Amino acid sequence: MSRIISERWQKVEDLIDEFCQTDQVPAIALQLAVGDESRSYFSGRQRISDQADTLSDDAVFLVASITKPIVVSGVLKLLEEGALLLGDRVKRFIPEFGCAGKHGITLRHLMTHTSGLPDMLPDNQELRAANAPLSEFVQQICELTPDEPPGRMVQYQSTGIAILGEVILRITGQACADYLRQTLFEPLQMNDTSLGLTEEWMLGDNPRVTRITEIRIPEELDVEAHWDWNSSYWRRFGAPWGGLLTTPADLSKFAGMLRAGGRFQDQQILSPHTIREAIRDQLPSIAGLSVAARQGKGWGLGWQIVSASNSDYYGDLLSRSAFGHGGATGTVFWVDPELDASAVILTTEPQEPHGRFLSLITNRIVASIEPG
Repeated sequence: MSRIISERWQKVEDLIDEFCQTDQVPAIALQLAVGDESRSYFSGRQRISDQADTLSDDAVFLVASITKPIVVSGVLKLLEEGALLLGDRVKRFIPEFGCAGKHGITLRHLMTHTSGLPDMLPDNQELRAANAPLSEFVQQICELTPDEPPGRMVQYQSTGIAILGEVILRITGQACADYLRQTLFEPLQMNDTSLGLTEEWMLGDNPRVTRITEIRIPEELDVEAHWDWNSSYWRRFGAPWGGLLTTPADLSKFAGMLRAGGRFQDQQILSPHTIREAIRDQLPSIAGLSVAARQGKGWGLGWQIVSASNSDYYGDLLSRSAFGHGGATGTVFWVDPELDASAVILTTEPQEPHGRFLSLITNRIVASIEPG
């Protein structure tokens, strides 16, 4: 069984402290699981203006695009229940979506970023500035013309994940946030996780809202304070493509479920067969997708497949069986079956496009693991 080498783990903590003490990263929280062992480490400031190391061990982070594969997992629950097939066209569930060249887009296309849709809407900033509701984003996505026909290109797209959230709503009658809470978060005892800030998080003597870390907004994105990542609007919005609020401990429970073949304690959250399909590279089997189009890329169902050429966020040492997802707020989640390990690294320093700090930390983590 793989294990953590204590003296090497100390170097992980030292690196994290160095990044925070030199203000390269305001805050870093890490949860690692290797075999039956687990380690956690927190360093830095809860608020950007704090003068001391104030990050609490129950801090909540906006994890951005790590949200995406969790929403996909919700759709896969519906697949297990017989409500849909991966090859179903989206217009079966959202009829108004099937226009402007989107007739042939399937659920699998949305999950693998091969739908041809753009990442964001052309009016993305205007919608946010107007504090538009999610329904308005969905309506505009339904009216979009794709950049390419489905199955021809691999193009990362938040718009497609927004539509998957709407598919959940159309099938279940529940908002995506409520559905994920009931089918995933509550069974996994992810009690500090929510897709969007709720009224419940505002209540009590120590409301969860006070535990949300402040993200350092890059100068090029510091346009409108009332709709940035720290704003009340964006925290409440609950974007299916990037609005998850959670903790390292909660996300580690999700990772543990994946490592255990879908099982958590005495519950089977997802079937082992579903997880096997979700973490399998889907791109080679998508008809019409050329070798050149998928070169250096790998996508399961919502999960990015780690490869030598997409080391952004994942470092250089993970095995080729590893999978995960990064987030624009400076976050990464990965599982490496070969190492029998998983890690959740949450920061408050956006690092796109290369996730350098996350990669450096991941390299140190992997170097601290002795394979079984």
